[in-house]
Amino acid sequence: MRWMSGLDKMIVGGIELGLLRRGHGAKKLLLLHGFDPISPQARFLDRLASHGEIIAPSSPGFGDTPRPDDVTTIYDLVHLHLELLESLGEPVTLVGFSFGGWLAAEMAAASCHRIEKLVLVDPLGLKISGRDTPDILDLFNTHPREVTTRRWRDPARHAPDFNAMSDDELVRVARNREALCLYGWQPYMHNPRLKRWLARIKIPSLVLWGAQDGVVSPAYGRAYADLIPGACFELIDEAGHHPEIEQPDAFADRLLAFLES
Repeated sequence: MRWMSGLDKMIVGGIELGLLRRGHGAKKLLLLHGFDPISPQARFLDRLASHGEIIAPSSPGFGDTPRPDDVTTIYDLVHLHLELLESLGEPVTLVGFSFGGWLAAEMAAASCHRIEKLVLVDPLGLKISGRDTPDILDLFNTHPREVTTRRWRDPARHAPDFNAMSDDELVRVARNREALCLYGWQPYMHNPRLKRWLARIKIPSLVLWGAQDGVVSPAYGRAYADLIPGACFELIDEAGHHPEIEQPDAFADRLLAFLES
């Protein structure tokens, strides 16, 4: 890994990643974003930065991070971020949100060598129910109004206002959606093989869930946690699919208590 001086970017495996950094200290938290890169204005960041240094990359295709033509699958992202872990040179707490929770679970199932603790926040990635029962809301074929109400407990307060965005911001939103579709379209937002290999995760693990999540239900979350040996499952009330945004203090309290235990 190579840091680019003066820029919020880093080079991993020859790929230039956008980067958010916050905090200092020996402890490191690697944050993997969900549908969109983590906003520098997110309220929970300062709370977590009291624990150590936050490193939050933007995956290829998201935000302003370019995507090489040969990076097209969740498999590619797993190996890219495992290389990032090796480059950091010391264990980290790995925190994954939604799509990034799927990525974090794949990484931990592949190798916990550089992961000290694992936190999954409303992760995707599994097929829990039968073939004809959808577990994960179809984000691309559901009316945008319904997607909004399913993602947020309080859409009027927290959902993004696309009408207020600049052209550059709208382009980033479109890139994020395109990248999410590329990595998660077939099979839709899950890996049929991941369910078997979650049992390989032998580190302290916490699964946090928005109690009003309409993208992936709390029942799905409990089943997810049950597949990880010794994992704790906790609900955050008054939150949908993004509890770190809708309830940042409750989210930070739960995560920091887990890290300090």
